[in-house]
Amino acid sequence: MNIEEASHIILKPYITEKTFALVENQSRICFLVREEATKPKIMEAIKLLYKEDPIGLNICRTVYGKKAFVKFQTVEKARDLATKIGML
Repeated sequence: MNIEEASHIILKPYITEKTFALVENQSRICFLVREEATKPKIMEAIKLLYKEDPIGLNICRTVYGKKAFVKFQTVEKARDLATKIGML
């Protein structure tokens, strides 16, 4: 996978009050992803685009699209990435 394919899979971070709380409480960041994206592809895209190693991933489908809740090792890593992508 190259950077172009990875950026095609990860559309944008999903930012709400609830997702802010997820960063601080559970070290998770929420992203909107393509409907055809799978868990392994999303994990690989996160590693490639943001140079972070996620330890878990949950996916749900909503009216807004497919969301990926990505879990990181520590709250600090999640907070740093959220700051880097302009979430915080």
